[in-house]
Amino acid sequence: MSATEEAEQADRRRVFADLTPLRTSTHYRRLWFGNTVSWVGQGMTALAVSLQVYEITRSPFSVGLVGLFSLVPLIVFGLYGGAIADTVDRRKLGLASATGSAVLSAVLATAAFAGFHHVWFLYAIVALQSVCGALNSPARSSMIPRLLPPEQLRAANALNSMTTTFGTLVGPSLGGLIVGFGGFQTAYLIDAIAFSAALYAMWRLPSMLPERTGAKRASVLDGLRFLATRPNLRMTFFSDFCAMILAHPRALFPVVAVLWYDGDATTTGLLAAAPAAGALLGGVLSGWQGRIRHHGQAILLAVACWGTAIAVFGLTRNLWLGLLLLALAGYSDTVSMIFRNTMMQVAAPDEMRGRLQGVFIVVVAGGPRLGDFLAGSVADLTSPAVAITGGGIACVLAIGVLALYGRGFRRYDALNPTA
Repeated sequence: MSATEEAEQADRRRVFADLTPLRTSTHYRRLWFGNTVSWVGQGMTALAVSLQVYEITRSPFSVGLVGLFSLVPLIVFGLYGGAIADTVDRRKLGLASATGSAVLSAVLATAAFAGFHHVWFLYAIVALQSVCGALNSPARSSMIPRLLPPEQLRAANALNSMTTTFGTLVGPSLGGLIVGFGGFQTAYLIDAIAFSAALYAMWRLPSMLPERTGAKRASVLDGLRFLATRPNLRMTFFSDFCAMILAHPRALFPVVAVLWYDGDATTTGLLAAAPAAGALLGGVLSGWQGRIRHHGQAILLAVACWGTAIAVFGLTRNLWLGLLLLALAGYSDTVSMIFRNTMMQVAAPDEMRGRLQGVFIVVVAGGPRLGDFLAGSVADLTSPAVAITGGGIACVLAIGVLALYGRGFRRYDALNPTA
């Protein structure tokens, strides 16, 4: 048996995440490890800020404003961050923005140690951290196709999904424990130190000047015009909107925890954690995805599975079955995200990758918030069951329409990628 045949058989047997990018690229391995550590630290800080705001104000509304001060800069600067990433050395931009995040965490720690407790100060730091994140993410994401060959990008995106989900799950939990034992200042200080792993990874990278042609300045509008002429890339965003806007029940978890399961805050926490646990499992058990060539079809099926799981979740009144359905939805979302990211990285030219990642940030940040608003509005007019099940059905119908419309998207072949 030849080496090629052995490799193909290994791919067929693979179930768990493909670790090839970690083995073959030292730069990617450092970047992945640094991002994993920093995501956990950021999750700790996010929870610590919310707890500190509540301790100062005793107002749930004030805690909710933390999300607003984080969201607006992320959306605004996400687009411009992508344009900047297509203009400057991405390594320097990633290093500068990560340094800014580390310094801001250190400022939070210093203020907490000094007893400087003011809500406006926390809001300002959260907004500035969001700006740094909006600049860092497009730069970091557009680096990966320069560090790995195209055939490894799908595996790299699966590994990256594990990083973000692990940070989302572990960071807040760890942050709550640390705040309880050591106070807010300890959580902020640990976050600032955790950034050293990401900073070291960025520092060791080679120069990452974009391979751009034409205009000297990268324009946000040029990126949007490019997207308007690339139907397959457009479809990746439309399919995500189907899931995140039409079938996003997160805002209703506190309500259904009480009405459906006679639960409390703990039950709400379980409902919120279930999709994240499923998403993490989607990254861990991503080995089979390497056998998929038609990424567009995989995205459509994954979003349809999300909508179906959400629709059935709206019908069940058994907590454990509900958690299982939410975990299945999270798993499906990760599958969709991995293939969507891979398509953007492979099918888009290098000089446009930063701006497309900027648009991706806006979609990822803004879509779920619109979904929260829609679910809450429909539930208020009808009932939570109608909002959740109806949203899931609407998602499946909408993705079906996209499947009929996007013939080229269904035929997209990873071996012959076209935007």
